[in-house]
Amino acid sequence: MTDILLRNNVNIVGNGPQTILFAHGFGGDQNAWRHLSNALSEQYRVVLFDFVGCGNSDFSAYSATKYKTLRGYAEDVLDICQALQLKDAIFVGHSVACMVGMLAAIESPAYFKRLIFLGPSACYLNDGNYAGGINPSELDALFEVMDNNYQGWARAMAPAIMGNADRPELGEGFANDWIEYDPAIAANFARATFLSDNRPYLSMLQVPSLSIICEEDILATASATQYIADHTPGNTMVKLNANGHCPHLSAPQEVIKTIKNYLLN
Repeated sequence: MTDILLRNNVNIVGNGPQTILFAHGFGGDQNAWRHLSNALSEQYRVVLFDFVGCGNSDFSAYSATKYKTLRGYAEDVLDICQALQLKDAIFVGHSVACMVGMLAAIESPAYFKRLIFLGPSACYLNDGNYAGGINPSELDALFEVMDNNYQGWARAMAPAIMGNADRPELGEGFANDWIEYDPAIAANFARATFLSDNRPYLSMLQVPSLSIICEEDILATASATQYIADHTPGNTMVKLNANGHCPHLSAPQEVIKTIKNYLLN
C-alpha cells in the first residue's frame, strides 16, 4: 500500500463520507485540480495523485512499455483504489484520463459509483463518418514536431488547447506546466493518448457517467462527445458556459456547480 501511494504521490484532503478521485490529463499533475479540490473537500474526501512520470510521482517506476497504452495508467488507478480500499468512489478525469477511468471501471466496477468525464474523447482521429478532430497526417506532423522540438511544441500547443485567448495568462501557465514534462515521457504519453481508440469499450461500461464539454474545445469535439453519449449506457452530457479544453482551470466554479448538481441526482 505504501509503495503505491508513494509511487503515485497520493494525497488526501477532506473527511467527507464520499470519496472523489481526481485524475489529471496530459502534461499536468494533481495541482491542476486545486480549485476543485479546495471547494469539494468541505463535503467530500478528495483523493489526488500524479500519474507515473508526472508531477512528484516516482519516476523510477516509469516503464515506457507499460505506459505505451492507456491500460498501464488504468492499472495504476486500480492499484490506488485497492490500496485505499475504495468502494463506490466518484472518479473525475480530465481529457485522456476520462478513458483511463473508463477502462479501470470496466475492469473493476465495484470501486466506482459514478464517473465524471471532463473534456472526453474516445478517439481523437477522424475515421470515416466519425469526426474525432484530427487527421492522421496532422497527427504525424504533430509527433514529428514534438520529437524534434518538444519545448517549442509545448509553447505553441498548450495555449491553443487551453483556449480563452482573451486570458493569455491561462495559456502561459499551462505551457509552463508542459515544458517541465520530460520530453521522452511526454512523447510516449502523447502517442498512448492520440493513437488510442476506445470506442469499442464504451458499451461495456456499467457505471453511470457524465460527460462535461465546452465551446471551442479543439480536442474534445462536440461530435466526439456526442458519440460517447450515444454509445455509453448511463452517460449524460452537459455543456458548460465556458470555452476551451480546461474549464477546471479557466471556469472552475462552472465545473464545481455541474459536478455538485450531478452528484445530487
